[in-house]
Amino acid sequence: MKILATNKKAYHDYEILSTLETGISLLGTEVKSAKEGRMNLKDSYIKVIGGEVYLINCHISPYTHGNILNHDPIRTRKLLLHKKEINKLIGLSKEKGLTIVPLKAYLKNNLIKIEAAVVRGKKKFDKRETMRRKEVDREIERAIKNKITKFY
Repeated sequence: MKILATNKKAYHDYEILSTLETGISLLGTEVKSAKEGRMNLKDSYIKVIGGEVYLINCHISPYTHGNILNHDPIRTRKLLLHKKEINKLIGLSKEKGLTIVPLKAYLKNNLIKIEAAVVRGKKKFDKRETMRRKEVDREIERAIKNKITKFY
């Protein structure tokens, strides 16, 4: 599984409640450009419109060897889900405070997949608490590593 793009900001700004794997409908030059790793999920989000799910504001750079008929880099792209999954997302997206965002794009069996997540926004103090917890974990790992190396 080759990871093409990750949304690091989503892990920092949101609390992830649940995830699901979706397919994505792309044009030929978009597929080639995405496989080169020229995809950005930074400010993108997922929206349910008329019973269909769309990835909005995802940037896929134009293919370098493309021609004048290259794709629009920030066009709305359709995500491919089963009806049952779409209905689940519709129910969750209507709940107050919940959003659907893409976490990462990757290749699976030579197909481009998007890992989408239902998330809740973190408050400023939650972000600080997460950063503190990571720092403490790093210090503990460092102390364990130093203690183990002293014996050898």
